[in-house]
Amino acid sequence: QVQLVESGGGLVQAGGSLRLSCAASGRTSSTYVMGWFRQAPGKDRDFVAAMTRSGTSYYADSVKGRFTISRDGAKNTVSLQMSSLKPEDTGVYYCAAARSFNSVLVESTSQYDYWGQGTQVTVSS
Repeated sequence: QVQLVESGGGLVQAGGSLRLSCAASGRTSSTYVMGWFRQAPGKDRDFVAAMTRSGTSYYADSVKGRFTISRDGAKNTVSLQMSSLKPEDTGVYYCAAARSFNSVLVESTSQYDYWGQGTQVTVSS
């Protein structure tokens, strides 16, 4: 089992920056890929970014050039640096991890085995 805990959410103005972090504990060897999803009220949970243990990263088109994902293997953490934030970035951000990985399904919630409880990000206009 893997436990994931997000932190770093908050309220920021449009154009600002925010850094989210996710700490993994338990069987951390099972986190072959770790990533981030977000969900606005009344909407589906959408893919944001992910990174494999070897360092390959993936991004949703809506965040490319603005968000950067990183992993620290020694600390068992994954971070999401968000810049040039827009009101449409508002939502609950969830950390996720998978024991195995198929890049074709990187954006599918069903591929991920473990989920954090989420952290709220609100971008004001």
